[in-house]
Amino acid sequence: MVLVEEGGRVIWQEALPPPGGVVVDATAAGDAARAAFAVAILEGLSSEECLRRAAAAGAIAVSGVGAVPSIPSRGEVKKLLQGPRPWAAMEIVKEWWAASTRQKGSSRRARKSKGFRFACRLNSMRSRGGGTLEMLKRQGQQCRGVTDVLLNYPQHLEGLREEEVSRALGEAGLRAGAVCTRFPPDKFALGAFTNPDEAVRGEAVELAGRACQFAQSLGAPDLIVWPQTDGFNYNLQVDYVEVWERQVDCYRRLSDLCGRFGVRVSLEFKPTDPLARYSAVPSTGAALLLAQEVDRENFGLTLDFGHLVMAGENPGQSIAAAARSGKLFGIQLGDGPSRLGAEDGLVFGSANPRASLEAVLWLRRAGFDGTFYFDTFPGPEAEDPVRECETNIREFRRLWAQAGRLEGRGLKELQRGHDALGVLDLLDREL
Repeated sequence: MVLVEEGGRVIWQEALPPPGGVVVDATAAGDAARAAFAVAILEGLSSEECLRRAAAAGAIAVSGVGAVPSIPSRGEVKKLLQGPRPWAAMEIVKEWWAASTRQKGSSRRARKSKGFRFACRLNSMRSRGGGTLEMLKRQGQQCRGVTDVLLNYPQHLEGLREEEVSRALGEAGLRAGAVCTRFPPDKFALGAFTNPDEAVRGEAVELAGRACQFAQSLGAPDLIVWPQTDGFNYNLQVDYVEVWERQVDCYRRLSDLCGRFGVRVSLEFKPTDPLARYSAVPSTGAALLLAQEVDRENFGLTLDFGHLVMAGENPGQSIAAAARSGKLFGIQLGDGPSRLGAEDGLVFGSANPRASLEAVLWLRRAGFDGTFYFDTFPGPEAEDPVRECETNIREFRRLWAQAGRLEGRGLKELQRGHDALGVLDLLDREL
């Protein structure tokens, strides 16, 4: 399926495999797809998500006989999209911008990376000087394999016009993978969405809403929210129930606002930070509970490998849980020793190689189709940011290939029997 939006943005959605892998009867497949697409539009979902649901509904329809009997339910569509599926079938989104300046940039330096979309930390380019537009140009020209960029709002975008940033992205051959909200700590020292002052919470929602508008204008599918100051430092400092209810309300309001722009809201939780030693959302489990209470289709999670390690979690298990719930919207990859309160931002796979391998394995199984963002920042900007970016991409590709080999050599069967020694033998043989 192909969707052409106002402004010339084109989105391709490849067919999904039908349940059972067999086409039984194609009757009403188009009707089912169009109906699912229409419902998703009315619910305010992003264009990409509307197409995914349409493809899922069509795939289910062809797996049964007849017209009306083969029309799927909402639950069946969600189940197909949440279940394990071949990665190739989920390479669904390819985008072009029609404006001539963008076309010239992408045709000159497009980076397809064999179906993957990669982004590296833009601020790492700051050590070489220049503002946002100069950093975009440098990252696009120098970092081999990079296809996307994540932009912070307001820090990266303040004072810039949307058309300036769009033109710079096109000339660099990059796509906006997401816009990330950064709440200024001076104004939001007591929290953004958990602030005790209702007016300040309203300002936080408004700031994030403006970021959503910027995301829409750049064609970015997601707004990533990192609520750095939403938390507390002392026992007895806050009423936990009030804090929880405030953030539920704010995320609902923000999700409804962003839904009108076709943008998803993705929470990037961090268990602890110098500005809030105890986070209001300290774990993947808490984040999934929050998503359940927010109860919006366009609200989900961006999981950061380094944050999961900080929280004492097993990253692969956390990814599996978020994917099973249909809430894995984004992934950020890095590494570091598992020390409480420390996020080292080392090259992905360098400190926890097997946990990194398992995380990639579950990203494969989940059919994750978003941007793989490398949130690495070792030392005081000591390493060459271009070499660091390319090393991350190379390490990810190596782990992806290893995970594929393990899947093809019987890993799933060993896991069904909880055969730890068998898994270790397999690792020794294959890796």
